[in-house]
Amino acid sequence: MDQRALIESIPAKLWIGGKAVDAEGGKTFAVNDPATGKPLTEVADASPADAMKALDAAAAAQKSWAATPARERSEILRAAFEKVTERSDDIALLMTLEMGKALAESKAEVKYGAEFFRWFAEEAVRIGGRYTPAPAGNGRILVTKAPVGPVLAITPWNFPLAMGTRKIGPALAAGCTIVVKPARETPLTMLLLAQIFDEVGLPEGVLSVLTTSKSGDVTGPLLEDSRLRKLTFTGSTGVGKSLVQKSATRLLRTSMELGGNAPFVVFDDANIDDAVDGAMLAKMRNGGEACTAANRLHVHNSVREEFTTKLVARMSEMKLGPGVDPDTKLGPLINADQLETVQELVDDAVEKGATVALGGSAPGGDGYFYPATVLTDVPEEARILKEEVFGPVAPIVGFDTEQEGIDAANATEYGLASYIYTENLDRALRVADAIDSGMVGVNRGVISDAAAPFGGVKESGFGREGGSEGIEEYLETKYIALK
Repeated sequence: MDQRALIESIPAKLWIGGKAVDAEGGKTFAVNDPATGKPLTEVADASPADAMKALDAAAAAQKSWAATPARERSEILRAAFEKVTERSDDIALLMTLEMGKALAESKAEVKYGAEFFRWFAEEAVRIGGRYTPAPAGNGRILVTKAPVGPVLAITPWNFPLAMGTRKIGPALAAGCTIVVKPARETPLTMLLLAQIFDEVGLPEGVLSVLTTSKSGDVTGPLLEDSRLRKLTFTGSTGVGKSLVQKSATRLLRTSMELGGNAPFVVFDDANIDDAVDGAMLAKMRNGGEACTAANRLHVHNSVREEFTTKLVARMSEMKLGPGVDPDTKLGPLINADQLETVQELVDDAVEKGATVALGGSAPGGDGYFYPATVLTDVPEEARILKEEVFGPVAPIVGFDTEQEGIDAANATEYGLASYIYTENLDRALRVADAIDSGMVGVNRGVISDAAAPFGGVKESGFGREGGSEGIEEYLETKYIALK
């Protein structure tokens, strides 16, 4: 399908109660192409009243969906997996148009995102409990699981499909209805996904999609409504903290996947070629616009020069251009604000003594492009070592001892992902235990896996998505005492 036909095939309306409906007052907002800065299309701009209609639909469908046999829920998720896979080219193109990433990156996301539907289709039929004698001999202990209830999912713009599927998958598998509020920058992919679920027979009201330019206004009333039983959010730590505060008045069940500041630690015994390969994956996946992206590269001083030389050579091959161009390896950033933030962090590092080994400035012109950039001799006080850059910038810092590498990795309030490279198994396990993060990649530059628990510690949030742990976030535990 060509670009214009694809965009016109997406109902630019809200998806509520199994139908595409206009927003209150017919209001819309523009969705822009990051490669040009110009509008792709207009979509419905939901109001608080529209949000309540979505919750009405979710609450009305909750009892029947929870009572739907696990096998039927499983088969709907499996059908959605098949349909997403079948339409992978269309979904990938749509993500590239609204988010900007290179088409190859979008295709990889479709494969990754679809996997959450297949995984949780399998988990849906394995929701268990237990039945045991009471130790005192005076009865039996029966433990069962029940769906939490209606869920609000707020998803970010950097992975328009996968950040939704890894919330929708376990929610539906557990027997929860769900209202999804996608990022205003990338609403089209989620609207297409709602269409796909309708095609595979998901009952009306089980999934709604609210596109809006006023996120706080729309989600605020939902958080105050007693029918909403869970909030799951992926995004910045600042917004996450605000949502937790708002949810606390009702003790709402929450999952928070927040910001990261991932260290990439290369020890003196590492295979440097493998480490460079891993750094390219950990840093440049999604153009660096990922919460798991390597934000700080800590390299042992004995191998730092070799690593830097090889990394610069590889980064220089990242051709910058529109994501739809088949030769493009690095697409634009999401918007002008993000472009400005990346440039500010680079300029701050240079002003404080860092050296630009590659890139370092935006090319100008249409779109929000920023080249692959490598900074060396980055001083400790540089903001880029403390703040999430969310762009294709690799700051390199040296260290001398194993403990210095560990201390440098832990010198952050975040704790989402980290990466270590070493050929010594004892060191790998020792350092992995010592680093404060929810996920550690050992000699691997990509760690995301639908079958593994994704999540962080400290200010990177709480709760897990994926793995056998992921469905537990959508289940309540009930204890029944039997005589």
